Amino acid sequence: MKLPDSLRDKLKAPLGKLIKNTKVTKARIQKEISSAKFIVAVGDATTEKLLDFGIIPSMQIVDGQEKRAKRALPKNIAIHTNLSCKNPAGEITQESINVIKNGFTSKPPVRITVNGEEDLLVLPVCLYAPEQAVVMYGQPNEGLVVIHVNDQTRRKTKSILDLMN
Repeated sequence: MKLPDSLRDKLKAPLGKLIKNTKVTKARIQKEISSAKFIVAVGDATTEKLLDFGIIPSMQIVDGQEKRAKRALPKNIAIHTNLSCKNPAGEITQESINVIKNGFTSKPPVRITVNGEEDLLVLPVCLYAPEQAVVMYGQPNEGLVVIHVNDQTRRKTKSILDLMN
């Protein structure tokens, strides 16, 4: 699935609650995830921030890039399952969807390393995440987006994915 130009602006808006960079604290994150049964971090900086706070995501999706620049992957803390996939920029491949689904049934903590770009993978993550999951990703230069996965989230992400087909 390729991201059409018509959707680019829509996806610049946060899919969940935006916590401004200045307000992202360990206490704030712990409050957001207090009832979570599964925590997903999409992005290297988001994963690293959680790990720095001592929070180990159930699943982390990383690509070794930050704002399109190469960077080291976040430290490999307590990873039980390592998976990988190819996902070019501006696309969501069937391979990446299959790996995400597999990650949700694998023993956590799971790390999915993407060869390409992981930005759009927040969409299939929200669609296939288990009940009571919390998904987090970075909003460049703004903060951290926190999504409490529910039926409304699934409908919203499915409608965006349908527009990409």
